[in-house]
Amino acid sequence: MQTLRYGDRGLFVQYLQTALLRAGETPGEIDGIFGRRTEQALDRFQNRTGLRSDGIAGRLSWAALYPYLVGSAFAVLREGESPEALAARFGTDAERVRVANPSARFEPGESLTVPLPFDVVSTDLPYSSFLTAAVLEGLVLRYPFLVKYGIGSSVMGRTIEAIRIGAGALRVGFNAAHHANEWITTPLVLLFLERYAKAFAEDASIGGVPARTLYESATLSLVPLVNPDGVDLVTGALKETDSFYESAKALSGFYPSIAFPDGWKANISGIDPNLGYPAGWENARAIKYAQGFTRPGPRDYVGTRPLEAPETRAMYDLTLRERYDRALAYHTQGGEIYWEYQGYAPRGSYALAQRFSDASGYRVANVPFDSGFAGYKDWVIDALNVNGFTIEAGRGTNPLPIDDLSTIYAENEGIFVAVLLDSRNT
Repeated sequence: MQTLRYGDRGLFVQYLQTALLRAGETPGEIDGIFGRRTEQALDRFQNRTGLRSDGIAGRLSWAALYPYLVGSAFAVLREGESPEALAARFGTDAERVRVANPSARFEPGESLTVPLPFDVVSTDLPYSSFLTAAVLEGLVLRYPFLVKYGIGSSVMGRTIEAIRIGAGALRVGFNAAHHANEWITTPLVLLFLERYAKAFAEDASIGGVPARTLYESATLSLVPLVNPDGVDLVTGALKETDSFYESAKALSGFYPSIAFPDGWKANISGIDPNLGYPAGWENARAIKYAQGFTRPGPRDYVGTRPLEAPETRAMYDLTLRERYDRALAYHTQGGEIYWEYQGYAPRGSYALAQRFSDASGYRVANVPFDSGFAGYKDWVIDALNVNGFTIEAGRGTNPLPIDDLSTIYAENEGIFVAVLLDSRNT
């Protein structure tokens, strides 16, 4: 973690301010500016937690604040303390404590996970590989029936993670943020995952359907952040002094009409991860070269061969292992649903696309020819005969602002629910 002090600015200052606010301090507006109020809030937090009160967020301060980003703390049950009393000590709910500790005997001296009294998924912050990893860790701590696992690494060596929920025969995959400036799809799918897990734990419904029905209908594996390095570049998690940032900026210089970093879609090496799948890759290369995308840069460079980008290879390998029946690739924007590949779609695809349209208000559409090759959706349809869909969520100009998330989620919850329902349950 970055050491932060008075005068610093940026994404990690926003994370610091959020953690302090959740910890009960008053850092002021979550604006990414480390001013006096943030310094004083940190100093108060340090003082009450036994740290050196210097108003500087170093290693120990970040460690103490990390539970307020993950959403869970660890505590030892005291002599004579009930789960209810333990929950009250942290201002949370006893049932949450029980869900997070399914094997606990609640005996004195036992170390327990204590979910804190706020949701894990942040809905008002730009996302990064760091925040995504913290959210995934927090969800697994809070809901132990979730299974988290790595599927590969990015160019910069960041682990690309998947998370699984459900026990049904229908196998479904979601993925998000192939494209860096479409990072809002990451909190979109994570928000559904948290609400689904919470509804299942509470034996409640989501989207008008009992969560238990979804759980028993489908096994869902979700990759919320396919392109972590690119997202870090766009949202400001990557320092401008980092050699990868400098390299990306230099590549962007060959495409001066594309804004930097907001126009960046590629991985950090300048290869588009969603133009590297073996489904008409040669066609994609010919089209993109004709459009002038002949070298690495912010978007639309296909690389020198299929599966060259490690992020693409990770999704390819995962999909072969998971053997999906249905797959959703989340992108932004336009409010459209793409469901076929060059005039072909597996049985049932169009009917599913229409159900998604009815649930969301998005338009069922055909992909423009110039964008119709070498994408994830194209490959799962063409090579695996899977019901594959690209969802172009939201409307506006990428990157969409985080303020749009609540609207986009409301549009898409019905899609998330519908794709998890086996036809026998509809």
